[in-house]
Amino acid sequence: MTSTAVPTSTDVRTLANYIGGAWAPAAGSDVLEDRDPATGELLAVVPLSTAADVDAAVQAARAALPGWRRTSPLVRARAVMALRDVLNEHRAELAELVARDMGKTLDDASAEVGRGIESCEAAIGMPHLLKGENLEGVATGVDVELVRQPVGVVAAITPFNFPAMIPLWFLPYAVAAGNAFILKPSEQDPLAGERIVELANGLGVFPKGLINLVHGAHDVVNGLLDHPGVAAISFVGSAKTARYVATRGAENGKRVQALGGAKNSMVVMPDADPKLMVDGVMGSAFGAAGQRCLAGSLAVLVGTAAEQDASRDRIVAAASALRVGAGLDPETDVCPVVSPAQRERLVADIGAAEADGARVVLDGRGDAGPGGCSLGPTILDDAPEGHKVITDELFGPVLTLVRASDLDEAIAFVNSSRYGNASVIFTESGGAARAYRYGVEAGMVGVNVGVAAPVAWFPFSGWKDSIDGDLHANGRDAVEFYTRKKVVTSRWAA
Repeated sequence: MTSTAVPTSTDVRTLANYIGGAWAPAAGSDVLEDRDPATGELLAVVPLSTAADVDAAVQAARAALPGWRRTSPLVRARAVMALRDVLNEHRAELAELVARDMGKTLDDASAEVGRGIESCEAAIGMPHLLKGENLEGVATGVDVELVRQPVGVVAAITPFNFPAMIPLWFLPYAVAAGNAFILKPSEQDPLAGERIVELANGLGVFPKGLINLVHGAHDVVNGLLDHPGVAAISFVGSAKTARYVATRGAENGKRVQALGGAKNSMVVMPDADPKLMVDGVMGSAFGAAGQRCLAGSLAVLVGTAAEQDASRDRIVAAASALRVGAGLDPETDVCPVVSPAQRERLVADIGAAEADGARVVLDGRGDAGPGGCSLGPTILDDAPEGHKVITDELFGPVLTLVRASDLDEAIAFVNSSRYGNASVIFTESGGAARAYRYGVEAGMVGVNVGVAAPVAWFPFSGWKDSIDGDLHANGRDAVEFYTRKKVVTSRWAA
């Protein structure tokens, strides 16, 4: 994505913010180019909004909040149900937007939109989830009641890798709980988020100003973190930025859920079913070109040297057969990464590992494609202990192999990571699976499942440096995050 002061083409739309029920041009003059990763085509010009734009969105949200809070939870749930229906009607359109703007395959994009719709379906249960507690007669004539109330204006700062799903992790729960909402989509691929906000506001079931959108980059993030009218921040992104968001938000008295990075291990036992294992590893390591916080970027091969090599050979053979191409091409298995700059970083990381002694057993550093973003599946073996390709999130179709003699050694390796987002094991042994799920330090665990993504009725529950904050996205954690508890103690004369 290229920064520029003016649009590079008069035929390409310059995006606008959505504030107070209407589209509004950003106050700032700086913009970024949003390009299709597969072709390099200029899709849109993204404005870099300012603190003034943030303030306008916050004021609009605050104006809409009192009336929405007074709206019955049942009516709010019906509004989210209407959102669910319109998203489902436009599912193919949204999937194509994701495929063009972010780059992922149409199947993957459609699944992403489906997961977002699933969050709407979970949030429809908000009238039940908002129910409080009471205890009658705690003392003579005294009753105590706990109720849940909305926190106020909440903002979501969302990443490029799931431009439809992650906004929908937050929006349905936030508004169903009675809050007003501001979305700051990724400046790298904001078109799906923009369309979701447009569809929501076109329904006529949400008051003007309840759901807003502000485009931009770090100035908008800081504006939301600093604005006294914002009560809570939901964030997904890198571990470094998550820590920054959590720290600055907390310093300003905000409630923050900041989901960060990962370095997920896939443990391959010698008794793993070959097809389950290979299919799981391929989807996890190379689906969406490895640009998922649940991507498995480490394969821990367990057993004797011969068993480890057999697992390696199966993985390399399957990865060699994957087709690299544009996401809109139905024959594509591995889509481009999000930008030429991202590809350059990944190529540099692969080269550095090779220079330090790692063996590149499958090399995807070939043709970068028309958009300069293509990178084929790459597999590294024998990387030095503690090397970046073992410890750090690379966010690309790069899989590093690690060896372990037994399950205990594999678990110890997995638990040595600073991250604890997800981890999976491939095995036919119930005992090994139970030992793994009991002992591994990760919030989401898969058994013979490559991507351990929970359905929306459960929290997306990373551990350790994969989250800053106590409450996760989705499930009951979303209800806890978007509401505050109020305890009322009452005494009435007999």
